[in-house]
Order: sequence, then C-alpha cells, then structure tokens
Amino acid sequence: MSFIIYLLAGVAAGVLGGMGMGGGTILIPVLTILLGVNQHIAQAANIIAFLPMAALVLPAHAENGLLRTDDAWWIIIPALITTVLAGFVMAALPTDVLGKLFGFFLIAIAVKQLFPLIQQIRG
Repeated sequence: MSFIIYLLAGVAAGVLGGMGMGGGTILIPVLTILLGVNQHIAQAANIIAFLPMAALVLPAHAENGLLRTDDAWWIIIPALITTVLAGFVMAALPTDVLGKLFGFFLIAIAVKQLFPLIQQIRG
C-alpha cells in the first residue's frame, strides 16, 4: 500500500512541478507526515525528483518563448552558490528545526497567495 502512496505523491509532485507551483509542496509533507520519512531524506528526495522534471520541462518553456537567456549568468551563478551553501546549512540543522522552517515556508507561500485573492474578491 505504501508503494501506491509513494507513486501518487510522485505523480502529484510532478504535475504541480510541471505547472510551476513546485512539487515539494506536496511531496515533502506526504513523505514526512503520511509515510514517516525523515525530513532531511524527504527534502533530498524532492531535489533529486526536481532535477529530471526540470530537464524535461525546460525545452517546452523555451519552445513557448517563456525562457529568457539574456544575462542569465547574473542569476545562475549566485543561485548555484547560495544553493550549495543552503544545502550545507540544511544538512547541519536538526530534523525538527528543518521541519519547522519548511512549515513556515509553506505558510508564507499560502499567505502570499491569499492576499491577491482577497484583493480580487474585494475588487
């Protein structure tokens, strides 16, 4: 039964990731809450799952004109450096702290998404 949950979580994460939302918003909570996977392992699995999905969707975005490459190195280089540094920081954090930070991140995203919706309703 857990294989089916892993499979469904992977499919849901892939669909959401392909739509631009970020599959980790589904994959990490399912792995940690429903399947009891350690937070560090769940976040590592999310990154590993993201790489092939990004490689597959990148040509489609380029084909649709959604990819700008002008001066991309000014974004790519700092993003790579901070990603590696953040990875080391995350690896050093205790699992409970990492889980709380991820929960705060999800709440922040939800609040950010909620404000434009409220403005639309009022508007």
